[in-house]
Amino acid sequence: MTSRTKKLMCATVFFVLGAALAAEQTPAKCSLTVKVTGLHNTDGNVKLTLRSDPNTVVHRGVAEIDSKTMTATSVFEDLVPGTYGVAVLHDQNNNGKLDFNDVGMPLEGYGHSNNPAKREGPPRFDETKFTLTEPTTSIEIQLIYWP
Repeated sequence: MTSRTKKLMCATVFFVLGAALAAEQTPAKCSLTVKVTGLHNTDGNVKLTLRSDPNTVVHRGVAEIDSKTMTATSVFEDLVPGTYGVAVLHDQNNNGKLDFNDVGMPLEGYGHSNNPAKREGPPRFDETKFTLTEPTTSIEIQLIYWP
């Protein structure tokens, strides 16, 4: 084997190994399907907010309510693997916000990833966060309504 052939083979091996390492280091994109259940009616729509931390909104979405199943589904595409949390609002009057009565109780349904228990005040991000690592992930959020 000539010196030139050895150099060419070494260069080829380094190129192939470098490409393989680069492919391993490049995170694959993920998709997240959020199914919202427990809707009380078909008024309005369902608004979803995807966060990567308490202060960073990654995506916002709106899902139509399926009147046959009383559910709503939204898909977030092209997400990098990482930590996320989802907040959901059944915006019955389409005003873009969670409405409250005179004593501060929510008038519309809401929910969060990991389905934290019903209580006064919103859950902390740490209670709603989950790690997205698979190419395709599905979660279900059960809405909470106050009487």
